[in-house]
Amino acid sequence: MKLSDKTKFVISVLNELYPEPEIPLEHENNFTFLVAVMLSAQSTDKKVNQITPKLFARANTPEMMDKLSEKEIRTLIREIGLAPTKSKNIKRTCKQLLEKHGGEIPDNFEELEELSGVGHKTASVVMAQAFNVPAFPVDTHIHRLAFRWGLSNGKNVQTTEKDLKSSFKKKDWNRLHLQMIFYGREHCQAKKRRCECRICEGIKNS
Repeated sequence: MKLSDKTKFVISVLNELYPEPEIPLEHENNFTFLVAVMLSAQSTDKKVNQITPKLFARANTPEMMDKLSEKEIRTLIREIGLAPTKSKNIKRTCKQLLEKHGGEIPDNFEELEELSGVGHKTASVVMAQAFNVPAFPVDTHIHRLAFRWGLSNGKNVQTTEKDLKSSFKKKDWNRLHLQMIFYGREHCQAKKRRCECRICEGIKNS
């Protein structure tokens, strides 16, 4: 199966299964979305969604979150992985947002990636889902699927992102990002050493 045929096949299956994928992280505004994405690093969206209601009930704006101490934030998110580091980054990010951006979430990669604890993947998720700017964030699911489906060599996430962006049309990136996450969770899981999901089988038998 040529790359163009392969990408068309992947898109057709994903569009059939997930025609309108919704953002899996629960949030109230761009700030709470940013915090939720920061918390999701090395954790699951399910766990983040269990943690954030109490946190956002206390503080759902940079101003309110900044009034909480780092210890208070850490206590509220203590059940999530890397809670000490994440609470420190959330506190620092709030100060940066208030001091440099008037409490608003930047809508560009450069300023987002200057925030504490915000790397390229987190910035990409925020740009794609909060501001609808084409991006292709690569998490563990997408990295694995891209390699399994022969869309990238699996060398690193940077290479995978570059390969996926060159394989699919820009207008499809944001939707595909969510679709691939859901598909990776439900059908093409890491524990399957020899995957027989619909897409893996379709590519193998083409």
